[in-house]
Order: sequence, then C-alpha cells, then structure tokens
Amino acid sequence: MPKKAKPAANGQEEGPVPCKQVKVEVAGGPSPLNFDSPSGLFESLISPVKAETFFQEFWEQKPLLIQRDDLALATYYQSLFRLSDLKSLCRQGVYYGRDVNVCRCVSGKKKVLNKDGKVHFLQLRKDFDQKRATIQFHQPQRFKDELWRIQEKLECYFGSLVGSNVYMTPAGAQGLPPHYDDVEVFILQLEGEKHWRLYRPTVPLAREYSVEAEDRIGRPAQEFTLKPGDLLYFPRGTIHQADTPPGLAHSTHVTISTYQGSSWGDFLLDTISGLVFDTAKADVELRAGIPRQLLLQVETTAIATRRLSGFLRMLADRLEGTEELLSADMKKDFAMNRLPPYYVGDGAELSTPGGQLPRLDSTVRLQFRDHVVLTVGPDPDPSDETREKVIYIYHSLKNKRETHMMGSEETESHGLRFPLSHLDALKQIWSSSAVSVKDLKLTTDEEKHSLAKKNLIFYVGDRVFIP
Repeated sequence: MPKKAKPAANGQEEGPVPCKQVKVEVAGGPSPLNFDSPSGLFESLISPVKAETFFQEFWEQKPLLIQRDDLALATYYQSLFRLSDLKSLCRQGVYYGRDVNVCRCVSGKKKVLNKDGKVHFLQLRKDFDQKRATIQFHQPQRFKDELWRIQEKLECYFGSLVGSNVYMTPAGAQGLPPHYDDVEVFILQLEGEKHWRLYRPTVPLAREYSVEAEDRIGRPAQEFTLKPGDLLYFPRGTIHQADTPPGLAHSTHVTISTYQGSSWGDFLLDTISGLVFDTAKADVELRAGIPRQLLLQVETTAIATRRLSGFLRMLADRLEGTEELLSADMKKDFAMNRLPPYYVGDGAELSTPGGQLPRLDSTVRLQFRDHVVLTVGPDPDPSDETREKVIYIYHSLKNKRETHMMGSEETESHGLRFPLSHLDALKQIWSSSAVSVKDLKLTTDEEKHSLAKKNLIFYVGDRVFIP
C-alpha cells in the first residue's frame, strides 16, 4: 500500500463506432488503479491523498510528492513504458521531431541531437549510451494501450485534454535545463530513480513554456528523488529540473499533463463573442456606429473607454440572468481532439450495429455521456440569412487515437445538429440515467420518436442501438 504523502455537422453519422468499454487486466493480475469511473481512476492515482484534499490544498497552489513502498504499483508503473520498448516502437515507424527528441542539458541550455527523418533504434541507443542523451518520446498513449486507458479516463475527469511524454535519461545525465510549463503536471516514475529540484514560480500559473537561468531562480524550494511507483504533482509555472543520479541505472518517467488553455481567461475569450453577438441583436446601443476616425487614434479616447466600460457592465448584467449554454468553441475543440473511448483490440467486434429501433414506449440512455458535449450556436448554413441558433452535439467516438495531441495533424468534428426547440429534450437525455421516449420534452409524439431514432448511440433497454 502507499506509504507516505508529502506536500511538495450534420444529423447522420457514417461508419462504425465502438459500442462498449471492456475491462482488462494487466499481465500478472488486476490493475492497481481503479478504472470503474473517471473519479475512481484519479483517486487511485493520487492515493492515499483524497481528491477533496488535493483540490483544496495542492491544485494550482503547490507541489505534492507521494512516495510509496508498493511493489505491485511499482511493477505496474514499469509496465507502462520501458526503455526496452523503443526497439519495437522504432520498427513501427517513428520520426525525429514528431515522435522523438534526443537532447542534453549543457551549461544550462538544451542541446538537441536529433537526426533527420526516421528513427533507427541502434542510433538512438548509441546517442543514449555514448552521448548521455535523454530520449523524449512524444504522446506514447498513441502506442501504449494502458496509457491510452489512463489518459482517456483523466480527460473524462478533468474535462480537458490530457497529453503525455516519456523521458529516458542515462545515469549521471540531465536532459532539460530549469524551466516551467503551461500545464498541470503529474510525474509517474517508471524505471530507475530521478533526482528533482523544484523552485518557486516567477510566473504563477504561467500561460507559456519558458527556460529559466540558474542565477535567476535561486535555491531549490524542494529537493528529492523519485523511485518506481512514486508520483509528483506540480502546478503550471513551477520551475523544475531533474537528473538521473550517477552510478545507478537509467531513469524512465512519464509526464502526464492537462489544463493547457483552460483558464477563466480562456473561457471568457471563448464566451464573450457569442454574448456580444446576442446582446447586439437585442440592444440598439451596441449596433450604433463607433465615432468617426476612432481607429486612426493613437490612444483610446476617454469617451470610447467610458462607452466600452458601460457595455461590459451591460454584458455582465445579461450574463447574470442567462441559463444558456456557453463556450461552444472550447467544447467543440475538446470533443474534436480528445482520445476516443478505450476498448480492447481493433474495435471491430464492438462496432456491429445491434439492438432494436426505439419505439415510443422504449427507455433510452446515452452510452458515452462522458464523451459527448452539447452546445448552442448560430447556424453556419450560408442560406440562413437570419443566423438562427441551432444545437450541436459533438462526440469523440470516432476520434483517432493515433493523432491525439499531435497538433499539426488534421482533425474533424463528429456530431449531430438539432433545432433549438429540441434543447430541453436533449438536456433531459443527457442528464438522465434513463428516460422514456414518450416522456421527452417535445410537443408531439412524432418529434419524440424522431429524436430517439437519431444516431445518438443509445441503449434501448439493455441493448445497444446504433442506426
């Protein structure tokens, strides 16, 4: 058991989707983590610290070090990614820059030792052994099933993208200089030992990555060594550096990160444009023209500042009294780019449509509520001159695990479009464990039956319905 914790588009879908999740056991027995629910997974990941304690005392505030004397957990962590896995991964086809970085910290600076093109294992191992280089493997959840399983659950728990990188460092070496990140970081020590130094932030809750000079950061606020099975959390902006102690085996750890671009500031930027658009339709003041030559002024005039301040107060008052769904763009981006539900194998055996068409007396429920987001926004149809609002339901069931968190890879949204009159019924389906079709909040039985037959990935009774 853990020993101690310290502060430290349109309405029809095409193609199959997986229709259920399957529990699996890792080699050697059941997983020491709890995959029954997103909250269960997170609680087991930070055990023995409780989630309530974590968010009250540590989240976005200060580091948390959890050191454990748990052989089963250490063995499980080691199975997530090993240095020896690189040989088979190189055979699958990985490339410098995109999938792998090779680097060293030299005189407080990062030196990149990447070659061009495809990574060859013998060259990679040579750089590791002879040049004492750190190997950084990007987004291993694309290749390693158990990391996919963990990160998919964490994306459901946080409601934010969860990425990862694996760092493999030889004994007596360091890969990166002191720096801070723009993400919340969870470190899982997989192989060997890693010596860490944490420093007080110069930019709390930073919004960007930055390297910091040694003479600027002062003495470490905390210093410790992680062993397999240990976990370290620190907030974005925490300055850190890590090295593998000399005379020992290499170190492998995985950095699991989340909450990039998920601040109140990001949410405000996402919601304000829609709020202004709606308010301008109802209030003639916002439709009045700005003063002549305002855009030619070097400084904003006092009149313009007063007007803008007044408009912001007006928007705040309008926001206080609304129950409308907000953040359409952030929700869509999350649904488009997150991991698909975890399943075993290629998913073919899980994706065969089955069950019966729902009837008016059927009971239906969403199968993948954690992978569905509901938004309201203006209809993008160019023929709709009134730009009336419609409902969008986006899901991640058809997302590609292979492109997760790869940035430059093209992604597409998957989902459904409904008239605004269906909002209450869709909220009803989304928020209920099960609902009878005849009890849906729509005017006619025809509308209720039509909605239930849409491709929403329902359970009808105990059977899956995928039209």
